[in-house]
Formats: sequence, C-alpha cells, structure tokens
Amino acid sequence: MLLKLYPDNPNHREFRKIIDVLKDGGIIIYPTDTVYAIGCDITNNKAIQRIAKLKGTTAEKGNFSLICNNLSNLSEYAKVDNSSFKIMKKNLPGAFTFILPASNNVPKLFKSKKKTVGIRVPDHYIPLRIVEELGNPIMTTSIHDPDEVIEYTTDPELIDEKYKKDVDLIIDGGYGNNTASTIIDCTNGDFEVIRPGIGELIF
Repeated sequence: MLLKLYPDNPNHREFRKIIDVLKDGGIIIYPTDTVYAIGCDITNNKAIQRIAKLKGTTAEKGNFSLICNNLSNLSEYAKVDNSSFKIMKKNLPGAFTFILPASNNVPKLFKSKKKTVGIRVPDHYIPLRIVEELGNPIMTTSIHDPDEVIEYTTDPELIDEKYKKDVDLIIDGGYGNNTASTIIDCTNGDFEVIRPGIGELIF
C-alpha cells in the first residue's frame, strides 16, 4: 500500500495506520532526511528477520541502525560517554549515523552477539513522529545502493513498483535524496568518519 504523507501538511490519522502496521509486525518504507529507508518495530524479531532477508543478510550480520526521536532513552540501546553524547547533541537531529557500543538490550533485540549499534535521529518529521507514536525506536536500513545512482531511491512511485510485494506499507513523503547519512564511528574513543554522506559534523 502506498500512503501519501507530506511533512508540511500531514494527515495525523494516517500515522495511526502506520503504527498499526508496525505493531502488527509489518515492515514499512519511509522517507528520512537522506534516502528512503526500510524499517520495523525493534521489538518484533520476525519483522527484523524479514528485513534482513530482503537485504540478503541476517539480523546478526546486517548493519542495521535504530531510529530514535531524541537522545533521552539512548542508554537503553547504547553505551555513550560524555564526549560522544556532546557531539551527538550538537549534530542531531541530522543526517548522521553514530556507531556506538551496544547496550545489553541490543543482542536480545537482534537475537545476536552484536557489540555495536548505529543510532539515527533524522531531521525529518515523518520518522520522528512514527517513533514518538510507536513508543520505541524502529530498526532501519536504507534502500540506497552506494555503488550506483538508481532512480528508485528517490522516487516513491518507483520505490512502490520495486518493493510493494516485499513490504506492508510505503510512505510517499515526496522525493528523497540520493546520498545517505554520514556514518561516525564512536567506539574507539574518537570520531572517525567511516562513510561520508550528507551530514557535515560540527565539533
């Protein structure tokens, strides 16, 4: 199902449909401040496995991140020191994925031995509102192919054509970007850019 939802004039009742799909174990495609992404409720392991299969990997091996709507519950999912927290606070919401040491909750969510977790707080109304109404983060992975410039990463109708048989809901939030987030590794006591993207880090 393709659901049109524009950030400048959203229909709030439509968010209820999105939350119902997620709580029912569905997977969705939605816009962010970078590329379109695939997501699900992090508390539903079957949905996580579905996304992993769709990406041709497993929940244990896949590099999936969590979308949060703020940093207030960060300690539930990641171990963050003061310097990392300060950098995140300066740059979020924004087009960044911060890689942090995972809390003890993360291996339980992914049923794996994951020691790190990516954290995103995108500067985009739709995913922030979804997380707020859901009551917990969503697991996310972009549909962007970093090796090619592919039109379906930006056009919701082409995304729908490609993925409508694989996901339960596609949110049309207008055209997306074709460049992913900047990934910052914070696991070694430093801030290493391991993938340049849209975000320009402010220290």
